[in-house]
Amino acid sequence: MTKSKTIKVDYLARVEGEGALYIRYDDGGVHDVKLKIFEPPRFFEGFMRGRDYLEAPDITARICGICPVAYQMSSLHAMEDALGLTPTPELHALRRLIYCGEWIESHTLHIYMLHAPDFLGYPSAVAMAKDHPQIVQDGLQIKKAGNAIVNLLGGREVHPINVRVGGFYRVPTATELEPLREQLLKARDMAAATVRWAASLPFPDFERSVENQYEFVALSNEREYPMSCGRIASTRGLDIPVQEYDTHFREEHVEYSNALHSVLIERGAYFVGPMARYNLNYDRLSPLVRQTAEDIGFPPFCVNPFKSIVVRSLEVLYAFDEALRIIDNYRQPDTPYLVTEPRPSTGCAATEAPRGILYHRYSMDEEGKITDAKIVAPTSQNQKTIEDDLRLMLPKFLHLPEDKLQAQCEQAIRNYDPCISCSTHFLQLHMERRAREGQ
Repeated sequence: MTKSKTIKVDYLARVEGEGALYIRYDDGGVHDVKLKIFEPPRFFEGFMRGRDYLEAPDITARICGICPVAYQMSSLHAMEDALGLTPTPELHALRRLIYCGEWIESHTLHIYMLHAPDFLGYPSAVAMAKDHPQIVQDGLQIKKAGNAIVNLLGGREVHPINVRVGGFYRVPTATELEPLREQLLKARDMAAATVRWAASLPFPDFERSVENQYEFVALSNEREYPMSCGRIASTRGLDIPVQEYDTHFREEHVEYSNALHSVLIERGAYFVGPMARYNLNYDRLSPLVRQTAEDIGFPPFCVNPFKSIVVRSLEVLYAFDEALRIIDNYRQPDTPYLVTEPRPSTGCAATEAPRGILYHRYSMDEEGKITDAKIVAPTSQNQKTIEDDLRLMLPKFLHLPEDKLQAQCEQAIRNYDPCISCSTHFLQLHMERRAREGQ
């Protein structure tokens, strides 16, 4: 008789937030997978009600210390949608520039500090740094360049304060951008080296079967690689304006989690984030990035989630290339922001946070007070896909010793860089092995 076994790890490091993963399996396969999010809800949507619409970007920025720009951009675009306001091309370019800074910051943190230790066999970035100090130092230097962008345009590196509905409180001069340009040129070379290094890592062999293939969902924009605007598209033919989001996507409550699961009403689980953006918008990447991908033999469509670290590194390179393009073509806006007047209305928007689509919807009254708010974060959209990955992946790796099997599960979760919340930085893992009936 096969004895029942339990694998319990108190904390899964290098994941942002607090939760637990429960897996029940035996020699016959995997029987239950639950990604449990047990942190109490923080009620940001409730906090928004009764606040002035101009406060939305600053309040929502506090939801995440890693990607505050994404929350600001989704909120202000939603407010501008409600007010029928379209930013000028010059303001759009500056918003894209600050978004480049956040992609660089967030992706680099994940690549070097959270995900690389999995591939190199270390429990943490601190342990990895003892043997690979240059790798960690390179990551910090690249992230520093992203910080510089956010600091210049946002007023500070964390929770920027210069972004507002209608534009910015202050816009930079071309002279102020010039020192930043020199820093970005040097960092772009380091980012290109990061792509080559990431591509050399050992990747677990995991791809879903055709019948279980992912449905990748991302913004799509004919003019540019998506960051702050576009239609919502998928690899199974979805192509809708953001205003139809609630018609096609639904949040569901599951009893074991305080985080809602988001699903496509027609088909269920879907996949957002860098791989979705890359697969749906490869031809909109800059020539430098496409050539770099070709040089390392990386395909224009990737379905192995363990290779998401390469896709993130390509997006970092793109963010530098795009930031330099914006600076080189910079025209200072005639006014830092467009004047807005509140009116009873509802608006929505979706932007591409580092981890994927971030959807916001707001209603306001005639005084500009928010009466309703809805925020759907990328991680809630990926949760069911993460669970499905584990369910489909484990049978292939059940032959591994339990410590290696556990490590494989942890790494699979980190493929998605899940931001469970922004207050804690660990995830509890609990795995149970039970005997099959009759044994």
